Amino acid sequence: MKNEKLGGGETCTFGVHLTLDGYGGSPEKLNDPKRIEKALIELTDKLGMERMMEPVVKYAEPRNIKDSGGYSGFVMIVESHISIHTFPKKRFVSIDAYTCKDIMDKDTVVRYFKKMFGLEDTEVQFFKRGLKFPSQDLV
Repeated sequence: MKNEKLGGGETCTFGVHLTLDGYGGSPEKLNDPKRIEKALIELTDKLGMERMMEPVVKYAEPRNIKDSGGYSGFVMIVESHISIHTFPKKRFVSIDAYTCKDIMDKDTVVRYFKKMFGLEDTEVQFFKRGLKFPSQDLV
């Protein structure tokens, strides 16, 4: 998708980024590292993304009243990354799905995570990244 000229060359959009904040999730599901790993694998497959590594899921100890601990999961993909941060005691999850592809099936992603973590409510932001990304190499 062409945007404008920048420094004499054509530009395009680099990719799309979805952020999802999920509320009212199942504490058991949010506190399950195997479920988080499964989500990272299944979603990359559903979206046709290529994993560069196996997902990494680690427990983060409680830090303060705001951060009562939970799991963080990450998978690097050829197209960028997907990350999941759970807060089971808050029944909350924060998710990023970023790709250099021009499209992402937003509804599929939202439905998938609602079901995977038993979410009652979500806030979703979906936006284009790199609006002035050079369509050709500059050097």
